[in-house]
Amino acid sequence: MPHLPRFTAAAVQAAPVYLDPAATVDKAVALIHEAARHGAELVVFPEVFVPGYPYWNWTMNPVQGSPWYERLYRAAVDVPGPYVDTLCAAARQAGVVLVIGINERGRHSLGLLYNTLLIIDANGELLSVHRKLMPTWAEKLTWAQGDGSTLTVHPTTVGPLGALACGENTNPLARFTLLAQGELVHAACYIALPVGPEDYDMADSIALRTAAHCFEGKVFSVVSCSTVSPEMVDLLAGDDPQVRKQLARPHSALSGIFGPDGRAVTEPLVDEEGVVYAEIDLGRCIQPKQMHDIVGHYNRFDVFRLHVDNRPLRPLVFPEEEA
Repeated sequence: MPHLPRFTAAAVQAAPVYLDPAATVDKAVALIHEAARHGAELVVFPEVFVPGYPYWNWTMNPVQGSPWYERLYRAAVDVPGPYVDTLCAAARQAGVVLVIGINERGRHSLGLLYNTLLIIDANGELLSVHRKLMPTWAEKLTWAQGDGSTLTVHPTTVGPLGALACGENTNPLARFTLLAQGELVHAACYIALPVGPEDYDMADSIALRTAAHCFEGKVFSVVSCSTVSPEMVDLLAGDDPQVRKQLARPHSALSGIFGPDGRAVTEPLVDEEGVVYAEIDLGRCIQPKQMHDIVGHYNRFDVFRLHVDNRPLRPLVFPEEEA
């Protein structure tokens, strides 16, 4: 029988030091060690935490937002690079598995950005550089698409771990791909979205998506969402009262830990900065599977078959490399 760990997980809800990667990484390192002092063995941070989310895509037209894009690109993270080294060292020193979102600079093309999740094991090894498969709506003005090469579940000290960024958690095929690889711990990384449509409640949407994945897959999910700090509002909105009102909209962020019954293990955190802690017992994933195991007995693989292309997309392939 496989080892089924029991451990404490930490879901971080925080704002970056906006467009300042060095200060944001320092903040992340401090929070990693704080979580470890509270007994956490898994620490999950928001989507593109380093150095922040391009809210201007929602509040400005593309021409107005273009200088902001350059600011983000200049503040983005190289993989490999010194900021990644710092995060790996922090995970190793704290003895935690770490999931954290970054803006990643593409290596082969100046000006190329990806929305990327880093998964780092407790020994400081970088396990995954997962690029968001499809930027959502206005995000297409900032990020390129990822590929299926990192849609992978990783064996870690806290169990089989997968991760998706924000809207990817709405994609049933992406989620099924992770579940079918034996995922038991899911990291779902989000950004606060106060700038969405008026009838869109981001906190409720996060809870709904998380409950669906947990209940369908009989897994635990650790959900981390960013917040919008007053400093970010001042920088992004300036004297525009409409944008200030947008960015201050409540119920735009939710972080927490959910169990295989789809319910929150402990009270989620809404809007405010903080860290949610909860104990995860992977043994709780066994009995619910008897009723619905969608990657086992409760499916018809003779009827349904999912084909996933896990080859990395490359802009250039030489014949000798193909051989």
